[in-house]
Amino acid sequence: MSRYTHIRTDRRDEVIEVTLDRPPLNAIDGELHRDLGRLAADLKNETEARAVVLTGAGRAFSAGGDYEWFTQLDDPDVREEVRRVGRQLVWDLLDVEVPIVAAVNGPAVGLGATLVLLCDAVFMADDAVIADPHVRVGIVAGDGGTALWPLALGPVAAKRFLLTGDPVTAEEARTLGLATHVSSADRVLDEAREFARRLASLPPLAVRYTKLAVNKWIKQAANVAFDVATAYELVTFASEDHREALRALREKRPPRFEGR
Repeated sequence: MSRYTHIRTDRRDEVIEVTLDRPPLNAIDGELHRDLGRLAADLKNETEARAVVLTGAGRAFSAGGDYEWFTQLDDPDVREEVRRVGRQLVWDLLDVEVPIVAAVNGPAVGLGATLVLLCDAVFMADDAVIADPHVRVGIVAGDGGTALWPLALGPVAAKRFLLTGDPVTAEEARTLGLATHVSSADRVLDEAREFARRLASLPPLAVRYTKLAVNKWIKQAANVAFDVATAYELVTFASEDHREALRALREKRPPRFEGR
């Protein structure tokens, strides 16, 4: 696994440690998006490892989409690549047989939040948050959030976070069932590694097949909402509200949305 630009991988016995590495906040641009697609395809075909740890370098897991990247999405060809890669990324991650343990060392935002929710265990630093603020920049959460958040929380609670973009704190995430465990920032990666080693020590076929069976529920939710949300996202990428959101961010002022 050496074909990535912004992802580091390290095999530790039967555990693969994957680190998102695009300083300073691992914001997702076109290249990291393609890296994530390659990573998901590689992990789907992994036959030697028995567990994966997924984390971010520095002080963030991933701050979500890079706003400079968003400006490139006016190009229909770029939007189509994002749709194609993003769709395959989610489906490939759902087909990864080995368990993935997230070590959420800092903010996990947008697609970063989706990656966390697609993991099989989530260890969060006590100062980390999970958030999906697509709506705040005038677009629909088309990267899997509209399927994963309702499945994890129920529709009403999911709408609270998806419609507002409000962050979920680590303690709140544990209470809501989004996080497996919360620990101090200096311990979260070690504890995620320990849990991954524990999973790796269990009967591998039973672990893999149990995960695949549970993921059938997630695939069912994705079949209902994912492609529709992606289509709506592409529409809103071309909206005046989205362009206004980006202008307001650049100009450091409140946006003025008009619903068009």
